Amino acid sequence: MQRSPLPHWPKGVPRALCLPQVPLTHYLQVAAERYPNKPAVIFCGSTLSYAALLARVEALAGYLTQRLGVQRGDRVLLLSQNCPQYMVAYYGVMRAGAVVVPVNAMCTRDEIRYYMQDSGARMAMVAQELLPQVMPLLQPGEADALQAVLVHAYSEGLPEQAVSDEVPDVVLAPRQWTEASGLHGLEEAIAQALSAPPQHPDSQDLCVLPYTSGTTGHPKGCMHTHATVLASNMASQVWRGLHMDSVFLAVAPLFHMLGMQGGLNVPVTLGATVVMLPRWHAAAAARLIEHHRVSAWAAPPAMLIDFFSNPAAAQRDLSSLAVLSGGGAAMPESVANLLQERFGIAYNEAYGMTETASFLLGNPLARGKRQCLGVITPGVDARIVDPETLRELPVGEVGELVACGAQLMRGYWQNEPANQTSFFELDGQTFFRTGDLASVDEEGYFFMRDRLKRMVNVSGFKVWPAEVENTMYEHPAVHEACVIAVPDAKRGENVMALLVLKPAFKGQLTEQAVIDWGRERMAVYKAPRIVRFVSSLPKSSTGKILWRQLQEAERDSTTLASAETSTSHPL
Repeated sequence: MQRSPLPHWPKGVPRALCLPQVPLTHYLQVAAERYPNKPAVIFCGSTLSYAALLARVEALAGYLTQRLGVQRGDRVLLLSQNCPQYMVAYYGVMRAGAVVVPVNAMCTRDEIRYYMQDSGARMAMVAQELLPQVMPLLQPGEADALQAVLVHAYSEGLPEQAVSDEVPDVVLAPRQWTEASGLHGLEEAIAQALSAPPQHPDSQDLCVLPYTSGTTGHPKGCMHTHATVLASNMASQVWRGLHMDSVFLAVAPLFHMLGMQGGLNVPVTLGATVVMLPRWHAAAAARLIEHHRVSAWAAPPAMLIDFFSNPAAAQRDLSSLAVLSGGGAAMPESVANLLQERFGIAYNEAYGMTETASFLLGNPLARGKRQCLGVITPGVDARIVDPETLRELPVGEVGELVACGAQLMRGYWQNEPANQTSFFELDGQTFFRTGDLASVDEEGYFFMRDRLKRMVNVSGFKVWPAEVENTMYEHPAVHEACVIAVPDAKRGENVMALLVLKPAFKGQLTEQAVIDWGRERMAVYKAPRIVRFVSSLPKSSTGKILWRQLQEAERDSTTLASAETSTSHPL
């Protein structure tokens, strides 16, 4: 089938990259050799050079292998807010030849237990405020439990001048945990200065196992090797003109692929500097961009809408920002216009997934289209196919977006049924089914049209309704549940639960009580923000709940209400 000619492909960008055959840890070593005194990460007034970062990573890898018995291929949970210790832990685990399992710091104990059990992790690296969720899982000697936990306090290594209204109390808190069997201090482990294994991992070894929520309610681990992560990493660098003197703002959570690549792996691979925030703070971000002359920032639209709505943004010099990029949701047209007109900044929209190590499609910097996923990037092949027949469709027709490329994961962890339904062969290549409905225009630009799979996009975090519904059914009052996505001006979408209560509970339960109950059992972004009690849910002739009908009705009512009450954008 004839393909779009890509008339606006960026000059100087190759159609395919010659990808390196080395692990991610190789680049940290090279950066330390090239730029030993250069700041690798700046955090709350502290600076960690590349030489110091490498020394800490090597010592941690030595402790993991020599004292804790971590072996090549072992999985290690990592739970923390953004901080230098996260970077040390992430690269220390990989330097030991093991696999990082990044876990959202908002996860509950039961969610963490699932990741531990599914991945087979027997060790965790945890920030001290998250220890209460992890300690019940630490049972040395028990076969199906954590055998060791390394814990860190964010304040370790911070200078006194870090005390500021912009720094959260959790970051300033001193070391607070008490000694326990199987519990180890990260700083004490590094202080032993044990030697790392003589050999770095292989480029084809697994390095990170991020989880994406599943359509059936069970999160699935995405098997990424050093090679798949680097493929996405390298393409992003070339596409956006990033280099060793770029300065990155890292505020998107590092456990998420957007933050992991844009605020961790890409900068380290380049030997660039990362200015890191522990959590989102608009005024602090504006000050840091001005002070450190930040030039690259990857962030979801919801974060940028909040940032540029803050008065601090207008009061700071943001002229150093050269690349403002992200994805996960479309940037509203009105917001994009204001960014361009008021701040002289063009938002570079892109598209990627956990399964593709983030970067897959991107808008050319010099020729982007608004609310567009972009075009294929170096080494990527993307098509639009009929979801039923998998036959490729012509330009302009809506179908499922499928893609292949070197950044594609090696498959879902121990989940062959999911692999069978997610991958297929086309023209001698293995393609991945994204579950997104899109179309491609005559110039090769892809546009999102709808979702084939049920999903809620909350500030860039994917939430699968089936997972939330499974939890809601655990409530003793819930007879039937349907979870849908509803529009939200700030977050993109919210999770809404429509519930039919059992007769005995009608009039005895408030919607807020259900919301609070859900937040105790799910990460905050997954838990319903809106709950509505209904007398019944519409069903098909076969008894299936008509979720799409409910979702469309709610979106129509929300759009109507917004049109009646809104006269201007908050910017």
